[in-house]
Amino acid sequence: MLRTTELMVDDFRFTWGSRTYLMGILNITPDSFSGDGLLVGNDDDQALERGEVILDQVLDQARGFVSAGVDILDVGGESTRPGSSPIDVDAELSRILPVIKALVREFNVLISVDTYKHEVAEASLEAGAHMINDVWGLHADPEMAETVARYEAPIILMHNRSSWAHAEIVERLGGRYVGVPYEDLLGDIRREL
Repeated sequence: MLRTTELMVDDFRFTWGSRTYLMGILNITPDSFSGDGLLVGNDDDQALERGEVILDQVLDQARGFVSAGVDILDVGGESTRPGSSPIDVDAELSRILPVIKALVREFNVLISVDTYKHEVAEASLEAGAHMINDVWGLHADPEMAETVARYEAPIILMHNRSSWAHAEIVERLGGRYVGVPYEDLLGDIRREL
């Protein structure tokens, strides 16, 4: 017998096990791991340096995702690809907050924000995002869990063994994420999450 569980997020109902839910990724970065960062090719170098986004381009991509049937739009303002450079909270917020506000105005779709910083999570949830997607699985920012819990928002915990450039984060991750092989893939992932 297939056991299903439901998650209600505002007016959005997810019945796990009933079907596959689709997420459309909006990378508001110049250096996305997948090469589709929406700041790439921005002709306005000054806008790029300020972290501004071209909302028309972002909204066009979001419209395509929504018309294709995505259930969630995931907004990320900082690349976490190997070798990427970290950005500060203000730069990340300047990239994603205008996008979140525009998405909330135009679409009736769940909005997720890809961040590991509690300040970014809080501002995003205040701006209308529904959930947080933490690529470091709550290991990078000790205040993330409390922040998301305070908003009673769902959080996606991702498993990650990548090296990280931020010395402060490397210390929190305990160095165990660099070059450590898996002994029991699923067991190791469960333990680390």
